[in-house]
Amino acid sequence: MKQLLTYSLLLILALPLSAKILISPIDAMKENFGNENKIEKKNILLTNAQVQNIEDSAKVKLLNKIVRVFKATKDGKTTGHGVLINRKIRTKNGVVLYLISADSTLKGIEVVAFNEPMEYIPSDKWLSQFEDVKMQDKTKLSSITNITGATLSAKIFIDGSKVAFAIYDEVLKGK
Repeated sequence: MKQLLTYSLLLILALPLSAKILISPIDAMKENFGNENKIEKKNILLTNAQVQNIEDSAKVKLLNKIVRVFKATKDGKTTGHGVLINRKIRTKNGVVLYLISADSTLKGIEVVAFNEPMEYIPSDKWLSQFEDVKMQDKTKLSSITNITGATLSAKIFIDGSKVAFAIYDEVLKGK
Protein backbone atom coordinates (compact mmCIF):
# COMPACT_ATOMS: atom_id res chain seq x y z
CA MET A 1 0.00 0.00 0.00
CA LYS A 2 2.82 2.38 0.94
CA GLN A 3 4.56 1.64 -2.36
CA LEU A 4 1.37 2.31 -4.33
CA LEU A 5 0.94 5.63 -2.52
CA THR A 6 4.55 6.58 -3.31
CA TYR A 7 4.10 5.76 -7.03
CA SER A 8 0.85 7.72 -7.16
CA LEU A 9 2.49 10.75 -5.58
CA LEU A 10 5.41 10.59 -8.02
CA LEU A 11 3.00 10.35 -10.95
CA ILE A 12 1.02 13.37 -9.75
CA LEU A 13 4.22 15.39 -9.28
CA ALA A 14 5.55 14.41 -12.71
CA LEU A 15 2.42 15.39 -14.67
CA PRO A 16 3.24 19.13 -14.81
CA LEU A 17 6.68 18.27 -16.21
CA SER A 18 5.30 16.64 -19.33
CA ALA A 19 4.80 18.52 -22.56
CA LYS A 20 1.40 19.86 -23.54
CA ILE A 21 0.98 18.02 -26.85
CA LEU A 22 -1.44 19.91 -29.08
CA ILE A 23 -1.25 17.88 -32.31
CA SER A 24 0.96 15.12 -33.64
CA PRO A 25 3.29 16.11 -36.50
CA ILE A 26 1.82 13.35 -38.68
CA ASP A 27 -1.72 14.67 -38.12
CA ALA A 28 -0.55 18.23 -38.83
CA MET A 29 1.06 17.10 -42.09
CA LYS A 30 -2.12 15.28 -43.15
CA GLU A 31 -4.31 18.27 -42.25
CA ASN A 32 -2.16 20.59 -44.35
CA PHE A 33 -1.18 18.40 -47.29
CA GLY A 34 -4.23 16.09 -47.41
CA ASN A 35 -5.13 12.73 -45.90
CA GLU A 36 -4.39 10.97 -49.19
CA ASN A 37 -0.69 11.82 -48.80
CA LYS A 38 1.79 9.30 -47.46
CA ILE A 39 3.76 10.88 -44.61
CA GLU A 40 7.31 9.76 -43.88
CA LYS A 41 9.41 10.95 -40.98
CA LYS A 42 13.16 11.02 -40.94
CA ASN A 43 15.96 12.23 -38.70
CA ILE A 44 18.78 13.95 -40.53
CA LEU A 45 22.25 14.35 -39.05
CA LEU A 46 23.63 17.58 -40.47
CA THR A 47 27.28 17.88 -41.39
CA ASN A 48 29.34 20.75 -40.01
CA ALA A 49 29.24 22.40 -43.44
CA GLN A 50 25.44 22.11 -43.58
CA VAL A 51 25.12 23.57 -40.08
CA GLN A 52 27.30 26.52 -41.09
CA ASN A 53 25.30 27.12 -44.29
CA ILE A 54 22.00 26.94 -42.40
CA GLU A 55 23.18 29.32 -39.68
CA ASP A 56 24.55 31.76 -42.28
CA SER A 57 21.31 31.69 -44.26
CA ALA A 58 18.95 31.92 -41.26
CA LYS A 59 21.18 34.20 -39.17
CA VAL A 60 20.10 32.02 -36.24
CA LYS A 61 22.26 29.59 -34.29
CA LEU A 62 21.28 25.93 -34.54
CA LEU A 63 21.05 24.19 -31.20
CA ASN A 64 21.23 20.65 -32.56
CA LYS A 65 22.78 18.88 -35.55
CA ILE A 66 19.94 16.37 -35.67
CA VAL A 67 16.79 17.56 -37.44
CA ARG A 68 13.46 15.74 -37.70
CA VAL A 69 11.71 16.26 -41.01
CA PHE A 70 8.54 14.93 -42.56
CA LYS A 71 7.82 14.38 -46.23
CA ALA A 72 4.36 14.26 -47.80
CA THR A 73 4.04 12.34 -51.06
CA LYS A 74 1.10 11.53 -53.28
CA ASP A 75 1.37 9.17 -56.23
CA GLY A 76 5.16 9.15 -55.83
CA LYS A 77 5.41 12.94 -56.07
CA THR A 78 6.51 15.14 -53.16
CA THR A 79 3.78 17.59 -52.14
CA GLY A 80 5.59 19.14 -49.19
CA HIS A 81 7.83 18.91 -46.17
CA GLY A 82 7.54 19.58 -42.48
CA VAL A 83 10.51 20.71 -40.42
CA LEU A 84 10.19 20.19 -36.67
CA ILE A 85 11.94 22.84 -34.56
CA ASN A 86 12.27 22.51 -30.80
CA ARG A 87 13.38 25.71 -29.01
CA LYS A 88 13.31 27.09 -25.51
CA ILE A 89 10.78 29.92 -25.42
CA ARG A 90 11.18 31.47 -21.98
CA THR A 91 12.11 28.74 -19.56
CA LYS A 92 10.53 25.73 -21.26
CA ASN A 93 10.49 24.25 -24.73
CA GLY A 94 8.00 24.61 -27.49
CA VAL A 95 7.89 22.43 -30.60
CA VAL A 96 6.72 23.86 -33.91
CA LEU A 97 6.22 22.17 -37.27
CA TYR A 98 6.98 24.44 -40.22
CA LEU A 99 5.06 23.29 -43.32
CA ILE A 100 6.77 23.99 -46.63
CA SER A 101 5.11 23.08 -49.93
CA ALA A 102 6.94 21.61 -52.93
CA ASP A 103 7.01 25.07 -54.55
CA SER A 104 9.13 26.44 -51.64
CA THR A 105 6.26 28.25 -49.94
CA LEU A 106 5.75 28.25 -46.19
CA LYS A 107 2.14 27.04 -46.02
CA GLY A 108 1.97 27.78 -42.33
CA ILE A 109 3.09 26.57 -38.94
CA GLU A 110 1.57 24.21 -36.41
CA VAL A 111 2.37 24.36 -32.72
CA VAL A 112 2.93 20.70 -31.85
CA ALA A 113 3.82 21.04 -28.16
CA PHE A 114 3.93 24.03 -25.83
CA ASN A 115 5.28 23.84 -22.29
CA GLU A 116 4.94 27.49 -21.35
CA PRO A 117 1.67 28.76 -19.85
CA MET A 118 -1.01 28.51 -22.53
CA GLU A 119 -1.63 32.28 -22.44
CA TYR A 120 1.76 32.66 -24.19
CA ILE A 121 0.76 30.54 -27.16
CA PRO A 122 0.17 32.66 -30.25
CA SER A 123 -3.37 33.09 -31.52
CA ASP A 124 -4.48 31.59 -34.83
CA LYS A 125 -4.77 35.14 -36.20
CA TRP A 126 -1.13 35.87 -35.35
CA LEU A 127 0.01 32.50 -36.73
CA SER A 128 -1.78 33.26 -40.01
CA GLN A 129 1.01 35.77 -40.78
CA PHE A 130 3.17 32.73 -41.60
CA GLU A 131 0.83 31.43 -44.28
CA ASP A 132 1.86 31.51 -47.93
CA VAL A 133 5.30 33.07 -47.42
CA LYS A 134 7.44 32.40 -50.49
CA MET A 135 11.03 31.38 -49.88
CA GLN A 136 12.29 34.20 -52.09
CA ASP A 137 10.27 36.67 -49.97
CA LYS A 138 11.72 35.73 -46.55
CA THR A 139 11.99 39.45 -45.74
CA LYS A 140 8.24 39.26 -45.02
CA LEU A 141 9.17 37.34 -41.86
CA SER A 142 10.98 40.42 -40.53
CA SER A 143 7.76 42.45 -40.69
CA ILE A 144 5.75 40.04 -38.52
CA THR A 145 4.51 41.91 -35.48
CA ASN A 146 5.30 40.84 -31.93
CA ILE A 147 2.67 39.44 -29.63
CA THR A 148 1.85 41.79 -26.79
CA GLY A 149 3.07 40.15 -23.60
CA ALA A 150 4.72 37.26 -25.47
CA THR A 151 7.63 38.83 -27.34
CA LEU A 152 9.90 35.84 -26.70
CA SER A 153 7.32 33.48 -28.21
CA ALA A 154 7.10 35.65 -31.32
CA LYS A 155 10.89 35.75 -31.73
CA ILE A 156 11.19 31.98 -31.40
CA PHE A 157 8.47 31.38 -34.03
CA ILE A 158 10.04 33.86 -36.46
CA ASP A 159 13.57 32.51 -35.93
CA GLY A 160 12.24 28.98 -36.33
CA SER A 161 10.72 29.83 -39.70
CA LYS A 162 14.07 31.19 -40.89
CA VAL A 163 15.82 28.02 -39.72
CA ALA A 164 13.15 25.81 -41.34
CA PHE A 165 13.55 27.61 -44.69
CA ALA A 166 17.34 27.27 -44.44
CA ILE A 167 17.10 23.54 -43.62
CA TYR A 168 14.65 23.06 -46.48
CA ASP A 169 16.95 24.88 -48.89
CA GLU A 170 20.07 23.07 -47.72
CA VAL A 171 18.89 19.46 -47.41
CA LEU A 172 15.30 18.95 -48.63
CA LYS A 173 14.63 21.11 -51.69
CA GLY A 174 14.33 19.03 -54.84
CA LYS A 175 14.79 15.73 -52.99
